[in-house]
Amino acid sequence: MSNDCRNNNIVLNSAIDMLMKFRDVESAECIFDSIKKKNIISYGALMSGYNINSKPWKCFKILEEMKQQGVVLNEHVWNILIGTCSKIDMIRQCQYIIDQIPLHIQNLKQIQISLIHMWVSIDC
Repeated sequence: MSNDCRNNNIVLNSAIDMLMKFRDVESAECIFDSIKKKNIISYGALMSGYNINSKPWKCFKILEEMKQQGVVLNEHVWNILIGTCSKIDMIRQCQYIIDQIPLHIQNLKQIQISLIHMWVSIDC
């Protein structure tokens, strides 16, 4: 990969997405780790890839990293995390995540639909 590409978050985020879709989680993680200035899209691509590759628990580690870095989560990332909760079937962890979603995001239609899907998916 050329130096121009190695410093271009758009290219790197796309590479993460592509590698995850090809089930090459390790290479995607290497690219993610190489990104100097990670943004919300970088984190979202990695978390989405973990969900695709049946590694949803890794999303919670990324969430903690995002919080430590002061990254403000957007609707898209919250939606990914709700999808993660749908996969893990752990009601306490799901409630912990839901409790962190800001009210203005909870009120968005897509988030509400995802939350309904999540609660239906969880074995209570």
